[in-house]
Amino acid sequence: MTRTMKILVVDDDSAARKKTIKTLKDAGYATIEGQDGQQALSLVKEESPDLLIMDIEMPRMSGHQACRIIKGSKGFPFFPIILVTARSDLQTKVEGLEMGADDYLMKPLNKLELLARVKSMLRLKTLQDDLIATNKKLQGINDRLQELSMTDPLMEICNRLYFEKRIVYEFQRAERYRTPLALLMLDLDHFKNVNDTYGHLYGDYVLKHTAEVLTASVRQVDIVARYGGEEIVVACPETDGQQSLIVANRIRRNVDEAVYSHEGVESHVTVSIGVAVCPDANIKTAEELLNKADEALYVAKEEGRNCVRTAFEEEFE
Repeated sequence: MTRTMKILVVDDDSAARKKTIKTLKDAGYATIEGQDGQQALSLVKEESPDLLIMDIEMPRMSGHQACRIIKGSKGFPFFPIILVTARSDLQTKVEGLEMGADDYLMKPLNKLELLARVKSMLRLKTLQDDLIATNKKLQGINDRLQELSMTDPLMEICNRLYFEKRIVYEFQRAERYRTPLALLMLDLDHFKNVNDTYGHLYGDYVLKHTAEVLTASVRQVDIVARYGGEEIVVACPETDGQQSLIVANRIRRNVDEAVYSHEGVESHVTVSIGVAVCPDANIKTAEELLNKADEALYVAKEEGRNCVRTAFEEEFE
């Protein structure tokens, strides 16, 4: 169903205003009316008309002034303005166009010309609205594609490609501002046995649920990403060695205590965690930070799993 277009008519001349409104109503348009520029500003905000037809010479605020404010303010929606004047001098028209007016009509208004100009301006408004709606839709699609490009589809956390770009940025930022950066590398213990025993669908559930537990265990500023099959990394900006161990042990404990129950299958899941922190004399790049965390993870798996091991000296459970 076609929407009835709404037109705001502003003129301090009551007779001229009512005549214009009658012409518009007879043509099937909805109308609103005002008496001066200040009312025009209020009605544009309150009523969201599709078109404004406004006299130039009015008390309190002229049509030129109101036009300049409407066109220059981000608080007003885009819509066309037709200024109406009894003056035929070129300067008046130039001033109005400089203020942002889209068209001009001379008094007394000719009915056929009025309706032709109105139809033209409303067509422009419709095209502008369609363009804005299309751009918003495209922006939404682009945002979603951007999100998908950096998200692991199963675990719904960052993917490796995004993480590898982000960790370089975080490493450089930590160096620049002399702040610590912790990196946790996690591996689900005996995950192959989970897949072999309960099937890959249950294995997928375990991965997804583990990601949920991890995300709930860290801050929003921390970056959680799937690094490999069942390997997950967590980057914690502005987190030193002691703080990183608190985070790592919280994660290990939360996974250990989590309920993994899905479609009648229940299992116990644990993780091994390796931790590296910079600044460190032996870590010069983001890649070296990753390697150190990976080495610590290997030690954690060698020493019995379901534990935290670090690439630095201080350590506790």
